[in-house]
Amino acid sequence: MTEGTTSAAEAEAATGAGAADGLIARLEQEGDIAADYLEGLLDIADLDGDIDMDVEGDRALVSIVSDGSDRALQRLVGQDGEVLEALQELTRLAVHRETGERSRLMLDIAGFRARRRAELAALGSKAAEQVKSTGEQVKLRPMTPFERKVVHDAVAAAGLRSESEGEEPQRCVVVLPG
Repeated sequence: MTEGTTSAAEAEAATGAGAADGLIARLEQEGDIAADYLEGLLDIADLDGDIDMDVEGDRALVSIVSDGSDRALQRLVGQDGEVLEALQELTRLAVHRETGERSRLMLDIAGFRARRRAELAALGSKAAEQVKSTGEQVKLRPMTPFERKVVHDAVAAAGLRSESEGEEPQRCVVVLPG
């Protein structure tokens, strides 16, 4: 091969790197749009909070955090994260309006989702251990799609499989024996 030409493998690697860079740039753009939307919301609600943005896998992560007490931000979380879920959907709609593309953006407020993720991972691991010891399936209570995903991942990490069954909002995870 002469200088200035590339092999198919080199071209594919460059294209893959370019695609990954493009995905990161798109997710960062989603995060910026979401941050602007959420900053406006915080201003309207007269709440103090800082916006943190990150990219994890194939989704933008946006968090509202506070230097002081998180009590004021708890109103934006609501009971069992219901307000947080609604704000996440509104934020996704704001991103969609700007980009024309569906967003899988994940919103966290005052660390609620991070704490909930740890609780759900423990629940999934505990259910997997119960299934391993009894040999019988375990059906968990209804959960949101986010919650089910965390439990499915924990069950898979424990070496078992799980399924979601039922219709929203009563959809739940069933952990199955080996």
